Amino acid sequence: MTTTPHPEIDEFITVRTQGFALTARVSRPRTAPVAVIVLWPAMGVKASHYDGFGADLASKGIGVVTVDLRGQGDSVPEAGRGHRYGYEDVATQDWPQVIAAAREAFGQNTPLYALGHSLGGQMSLLHLARRPESVDGMVLVASGSVHYRCYTGLARLRVLVGSQLISLIAAVLGYWPGDKLGFGGRQSARLVRDWARTARTGRWQPTGAGVDYESLLPGVRIPVLAISIEGDDLAPPAAVDGLCGKLPSARVDRHHCALPDRGGSPHFRWVRDGEVIARRIREWIDEGHDGGHAEEAGGDGRVAD
Repeated sequence: MTTTPHPEIDEFITVRTQGFALTARVSRPRTAPVAVIVLWPAMGVKASHYDGFGADLASKGIGVVTVDLRGQGDSVPEAGRGHRYGYEDVATQDWPQVIAAAREAFGQNTPLYALGHSLGGQMSLLHLARRPESVDGMVLVASGSVHYRCYTGLARLRVLVGSQLISLIAAVLGYWPGDKLGFGGRQSARLVRDWARTARTGRWQPTGAGVDYESLLPGVRIPVLAISIEGDDLAPPAAVDGLCGKLPSARVDRHHCALPDRGGSPHFRWVRDGEVIARRIREWIDEGHDGGHAEEAGGDGRVAD
């Protein structure tokens, strides 16, 4: 654990798992944290993308550990041909190792939550299906089901055809060169295949899974805060609802936020206006998760009463 020169980052943590060294970035509040959040990024998004949001959470008294997924950002080696891993490896190997590192960094008695953005939320739920007791709650931000039926119009066709084409290309090349083709970053072919299978079938059946995740997910009873973002075409409200539908026994507090339009895709842009999201997360933690109602945030970032 070493101090870094980044003004919004207090420490780096290296987590070793299955031949990969995952780099996690730690943001600490100035006082003892009321909770710790382990943040799992979207597909192909570097952990550094969330530095400002981590600072927003830290300003609310929440410690943050943001991890670069396998082969992404500062984690090594870079994903490529010959790296055969998918959802199952991340959920069963990386997830518990990072959680253990976060608890070591902040203490075993500090409440710990997971926060997943897009793919990060999907794979987090797979881990929780096996070990729901490993965290005190789950936050989903712009994280939805990728099942094509959760989309409408041309978006439905784009998700179905696009996901299968990406999987095909990855199978031929041995990896997905998303860093060159403009979507999803550089990824293992197996991970892309798992993602494409879910887009096609709506079911989570990761390669190599020894359990039936669809039968385990209804047993997850932890509190969940699920936030969709206005104008997000990649995780529209119906897709977020579809993902929440995998958790019929969980206490889901569902929110929809409209943030200032500063250009770019809302699926990624929300991080720039993360203060309103951080505030809602702190409120949710303080409420003790007895919500369950829907609220909307106005364009000025205020959560409506």
